[in-house]
Amino acid sequence: MFEITQHTRLRRSPFYDATVAAGVTSFMTYNQMLLPTGYGDPEAEYWRLIEGVSMWDVAAERQVQIAGPDAARLVQMLVARDLSKCVVGQGRYVPLCNHDGTLINDPVLLKRADDCFWLSVADSDMLIFTRAIAGERGLDVQITEPDVSPLAVQGPKAEDTIAGLFGDWVRDLKYFWFEDATLEGVPVVVQRSGWSKQGGFEIYLRDGTRGTELWNVIAEAGERYGIGPGNPNPCERVESGLLSWGGDTDDDTNPFEVRLGRYVDVEREYAEEIVGLQALRRINEEGPKRYQIGVVLDGDTPEPSNAVWLPIEHNGARVGHMTNGVWSRRLKRNIGFALVSRDVTVGSRVDVVKDGQRVGAETVWLPFI
Repeated sequence: MFEITQHTRLRRSPFYDATVAAGVTSFMTYNQMLLPTGYGDPEAEYWRLIEGVSMWDVAAERQVQIAGPDAARLVQMLVARDLSKCVVGQGRYVPLCNHDGTLINDPVLLKRADDCFWLSVADSDMLIFTRAIAGERGLDVQITEPDVSPLAVQGPKAEDTIAGLFGDWVRDLKYFWFEDATLEGVPVVVQRSGWSKQGGFEIYLRDGTRGTELWNVIAEAGERYGIGPGNPNPCERVESGLLSWGGDTDDDTNPFEVRLGRYVDVEREYAEEIVGLQALRRINEEGPKRYQIGVVLDGDTPEPSNAVWLPIEHNGARVGHMTNGVWSRRLKRNIGFALVSRDVTVGSRVDVVKDGQRVGAETVWLPFI
């Protein structure tokens, strides 16, 4: 056993006390915060998400707020996707790249006003990056991390749970669209989104002093549907083909390699203003050298979910890596993502090398389910 030392560089979520009361058993660090990763019963947590409704503390999904006269201009410089038709109240999934076209984050952008945006970011310091680009370009913006903490409600019964709290208007929200609301006096933003394919919402708490209050209100409303605590579920996300930036990407990965090409608008005007777009144009013209597909490993015995960038060989040559691996509870097979040379076709036989041993596998298209 060991202890994680509490200090100011490792922040607790506004929902921390509620997760402890709910029986959290493990955390990971994410954006310098504690992110719950389990409550002691992985099997129940998985099926609760697949068949019912699950609530997750994802406050570690921090927001970078960009506001001011040049906010819209900066946001359009930062992302590879054309936002000219994005309206207030709409969210967009946006690849964010460096000057070389390397994917450095894949946030959801929320357009709060014509001069105010949130980037709901993955695990990398976008606050520093956005401030650097704004300073480099001399733009009139204020870039902050607001007091905003998401709580996810996911699963096929999530909509009934959230509609019971806020009203049937939430059923009409399109994916990634959002509305401001209050819940028993607690200020929130309700967005149809979440890191699963089972459907659901993210409730953005806007007062960090009221995290336990919000958690308890949602837990009580979901009791009739069997709600319980969970986390971004690794098994469901791999089955569903959801990308994990930083887990399934490396320091050379571009959006085209990991199925995000449809979110890159290479023909946009003013390419010289947009960070990385000229590099992305070259990559698109030349064609990416790797691509992301799935692998289904031989055998029907569950293996520990600790596959991290395992080498993949094809006809005796190294062709890429398996970036994650899980036992699929629905497929009853060990599966994972592969980032491999485009010379490897779907349907090929490959070997995954783990602990010096080769395990046969077949390549498949994503998603698995």
